Amino acid sequence: MTERPLSYRDAGVDLDAARRHTEGIAAVVAGGVDGFAGGVEMPPMRDPLLLGATDGVGTKLLLASELGDLGGLGQDLVAMCVNDLICAGARPVMFLDYLAVGVLDPEMTRELVRSIADACDMAECALVGGETAELPGLYSPGHFDLAGFSVGVVERDEQLGPHRVKDGDAIIGVRSSGFHSNGYSLIRRLRDEGDLDLAPSLLLAPTRIYVKDVLGAREAGIPINAAAHITGGGLHENLPRALPAGYGAALDRGAWELGECGRAVIQSGRVTEEEAFATFNMGVGMCLITSPNAAGELCDAIDGASVIGAVRQGIEGLDGV
Repeated sequence: MTERPLSYRDAGVDLDAARRHTEGIAAVVAGGVDGFAGGVEMPPMRDPLLLGATDGVGTKLLLASELGDLGGLGQDLVAMCVNDLICAGARPVMFLDYLAVGVLDPEMTRELVRSIADACDMAECALVGGETAELPGLYSPGHFDLAGFSVGVVERDEQLGPHRVKDGDAIIGVRSSGFHSNGYSLIRRLRDEGDLDLAPSLLLAPTRIYVKDVLGAREAGIPINAAAHITGGGLHENLPRALPAGYGAALDRGAWELGECGRAVIQSGRVTEEEAFATFNMGVGMCLITSPNAAGELCDAIDGASVIGAVRQGIEGLDGV
């Protein structure tokens, strides 16, 4: 061999940094990080059904990097997954993350994993493991991607969904904490062109986790028939997924506040109200469907909840937005 021998570090992968990263996150991963798989004990149940959900944070990562504030991204990641699980009434029990970077920065990755662990505590599920991949050539230095996967469990006969929904049921809108983790390609375009002037704390507000709200209401005996996590596509794309075929939603546009983020998008003058409602959550991060008699009790039980409409047989999609 006439040329200098090559190492993995020469190819752009720093195994020493990887070891420091692993040592730095060991304390926040349930059961440590020495094994090849992680798990949790199954709670005692009559007829358990396991459900899974996976998602990412999207281009909110780019804005967070630009503004130098990664602290809320872990909550965004966990929320996007566990909020989907709760729409079926499933209790999240475990979570795993996937972090891909161009160059491994143990301090940065430790901050991200710590925020994921804190969000798992909020959702009362265990962070049982994950993968951190250093991929030089695929990601530029400073660029990274973040994805997650969550497993939940529900009694088969207690699943929420369209099969429980009836004509005349009340639709409860639960306030969002901001943009959550959707629409950030448009948000960044508006901001770059000087048409969206919001404080970084609003732009990067972490996605609200609704797990305790929904499970707490059910455990208190308040009936919930179905739920819709309002993510990409807004109310138009997501609320109909909680309704049976042949049913639509009659919404009262004046029944909830758009919030500062929703108002700012419309006031920019660059996005029509129709486009805004088709892209962002517009102040409603979760919709819960319940019987009319239980609507008041459910609103009292959950912070920022209000009746925003009703289920109607024979109408298509959403009427009122």
